[in-house]
Amino acid sequence: MAGGSILAIDQGTTSTRAIVFDLEGGIRATAQRELPQIFPDDGWVEHDPEEIWRAVLAVCREVLAKSGDVAGIGITNQRETTVIWDRATGRPIHNAIVWQDRRGATLCRKLEAEGHGPLVQRLTGLLLDPYFSATKLVWLLENVPGARARAEKGELAAGTIDSFLLWRLTGGCIHATDATNASRTLLFDIHRQAWSDELLALFGIPHALLPEVRDTADEFGTTEAGLFDRPLPVLAMVGDQQAAGVGQACFEPGMIKSTYGTGCFVLVNSGHEAPQSKNRLVTTVGVRIKGRTTYALEGSIFIAGAAVQWLRDRLGFIAQSSETAAIAAGLPGNAGVYLVPAFTGLGAPYWEPEARGALFGLTRDVGRAEIVRAALEAVCYQTRDLMQAMAADGAPRPTALRVDGGMSANDWVMQFLADILGLPVERPVVTETTALGAAYVAGLQAGLFASTAEIAKHWRRDRLFEPKMKEAERDRLYAGWQDAVARVRR
Repeated sequence: MAGGSILAIDQGTTSTRAIVFDLEGGIRATAQRELPQIFPDDGWVEHDPEEIWRAVLAVCREVLAKSGDVAGIGITNQRETTVIWDRATGRPIHNAIVWQDRRGATLCRKLEAEGHGPLVQRLTGLLLDPYFSATKLVWLLENVPGARARAEKGELAAGTIDSFLLWRLTGGCIHATDATNASRTLLFDIHRQAWSDELLALFGIPHALLPEVRDTADEFGTTEAGLFDRPLPVLAMVGDQQAAGVGQACFEPGMIKSTYGTGCFVLVNSGHEAPQSKNRLVTTVGVRIKGRTTYALEGSIFIAGAAVQWLRDRLGFIAQSSETAAIAAGLPGNAGVYLVPAFTGLGAPYWEPEARGALFGLTRDVGRAEIVRAALEAVCYQTRDLMQAMAADGAPRPTALRVDGGMSANDWVMQFLADILGLPVERPVVTETTALGAAYVAGLQAGLFASTAEIAKHWRRDRLFEPKMKEAERDRLYAGWQDAVARVRR
């Protein structure tokens, strides 16, 4: 196979990027486009799939012009975000419904009240929450005129963003997803590794609508002639958080990473057995290679970097996110100010879609700086929530937390994270670990890497953040956070 590098398509919640990686994990070329957010109603979030497709083509063409000797493509994507499109034309029937969207909350409450929660968790590892894809599919089928009838006739196709991009890249030849993305739908039996007829019946979703589920590393087809200078094989598809786990070389049970992007996602490798959380975390497919599944325990925070985006775009407190570190460092403390950024509800371990954001501890002395700092601190407190839930589920205490994502570049946040967790935090040299993980999986399929052990040798640490805060102060600050969250949940 030609090429000593891999093209990773990283289609995220707020941006679309393409990165060409060499076999050492170094970046040869990169390009990015911001993705506009659409907010049709309270708690509703949508994306324009055509805008996503245009951005994917643009960034891929840009990096291939700089470094075109790639062996193939790996795709990683925002998970749970759901699209339905016409099989004949490839055109979406509606905007994509984003993972943050809460319009399925009523259906989730109904199914929970009817007693279906334990079945859903047993089969899928997930909880009944509008975060996942199934209720988004139901809404589209019930609210787009003619959608259900057309779906039952086999005229429509559905999937998460990876499936939609694969369909477009292959000219409509391949309708597939991988096991990591399938495991986020509320429709996939993670033990049998197949769509569940029982859950499809429960949600009223036609089987014909759904993609074929393949390994994370697989032959997903070849790009349509004319898209790029030459046809390229698609060799991997993997959900963004699982991709980050690969990029962070979390290949052994107990290894843990936390990604700070739009949201925050803590994921711990749980090996080849699927644990069931008793503390409102979710079990997910970490990766499936050569038919063998590695599972993971995961905690999901809906708002992390999005809170900084809110400070910039909605409040005008900052011009760019890089300003926040100096602002926070310029204060002697948090002045008792706490922001609970439940803008689209609370994720793990609370799972309360109706909760809304709140700011506590305001006095006349509080200004812009204190609110900026509160937004940064909130990300760290939420991470501690997840780490404590994982410990309660029996996960071993890690020796360090590996971090990545855009917010991991903020030294102040990473130091406060180490302080509030009482745990060393490791930031790698390459923080674009989501894209890197997709490239690594594609490289495995291409035969450029012999094993995950070979991939792990390429992981390099950029900086270690050691906890410096005294335990009493750590606990005092966290108690203030717990009180703030309790008020939001009332």
